[in-house]
Amino acid sequence: MWKVSFSEVWAKQLVTKGYDPMQSIENVIERILELKTERNAVILAHNYERGEIQDIADFTGDSLGLSRQAMEQEADVIVFCGVHFMAESAAILSPEKTVLLPERYAGCPMASMITASALREEKKKYPDAAVVCYVNSTADVKAESDICCTSANAVEVVNSLKEDEILFVPDKNLADYVSRYSTKKIIPWEGYCPTHNQILVTDILKAKKIHPAAEVLAHPECRRDVIDLSDKVFSTTGMIEYVKDAGNEFIIATEMGVLHKLEKDNPEKRFYNASEFTVCPEMKAIDLDSLLLSLENMQHVITVPEEIRAKARIALDRMLEIKRTR
Repeated sequence: MWKVSFSEVWAKQLVTKGYDPMQSIENVIERILELKTERNAVILAHNYERGEIQDIADFTGDSLGLSRQAMEQEADVIVFCGVHFMAESAAILSPEKTVLLPERYAGCPMASMITASALREEKKKYPDAAVVCYVNSTADVKAESDICCTSANAVEVVNSLKEDEILFVPDKNLADYVSRYSTKKIIPWEGYCPTHNQILVTDILKAKKIHPAAEVLAHPECRRDVIDLSDKVFSTTGMIEYVKDAGNEFIIATEMGVLHKLEKDNPEKRFYNASEFTVCPEMKAIDLDSLLLSLENMQHVITVPEEIRAKARIALDRMLEIKRTR
């Protein structure tokens, strides 16, 4: 599990607020819980977050599950422990709430691989295509799309549309995965998740050699040849649900943060990283001290301009109507 580290900058801020940066983790956790009550806040954490962040969160999950939680909660404040596009989605769905992202610069490389203006130009090439936008994207890109999807419901979203052509943005690997389960013409954007894209066939073969009895579970953001070597393909929530009633050993081909939940829920089973490099630095940016400072100072507030929010909300609402099956 990732250890808590107090950076010099954060430590100075804590000192100015009367906190000792050398105080115990237990004291930090206690103060976070106090502030959560004072602010009437709810803490959401993605399955890729650090273990200690997942443990202190009120809800953990994948993008689809957390999108629903953000909308359903009666709290005044949503503290989103994830990356920027996730907090934006919460702000789109719950404009009456204050949405905080503890680490301002926690972004998503994939989301940075597409812009709204570039998407508008691409749409001109395919006037008859519906635009399906993976939630790993910015609010203004969602606003240019017909419907959003997650890795958990991408196939169902695409097959629910009447159009025969689908402009799928921004993940080419997820687009390729969807194409296997749809008769529609899928036009992929050339984006990808660096963490998943660098999981290679050689990694899977090596892991299978070391753990021959283990079942390989891959995320649909992985390359096609990695998926071909895998036994099952799931979103993170799909993995968490599947292993409960499956075997005893698993090789996990996705960001390593999900192993915390898998091991916590299934202490009698064994889970192995497909690669030692399955770490998303952006997902590990938030730790307990940045979460504490976020609640203490009500930082960093994520807002979306109304003209963009209204359009993006339509795409997200359409997504939320589609049942997750993976």
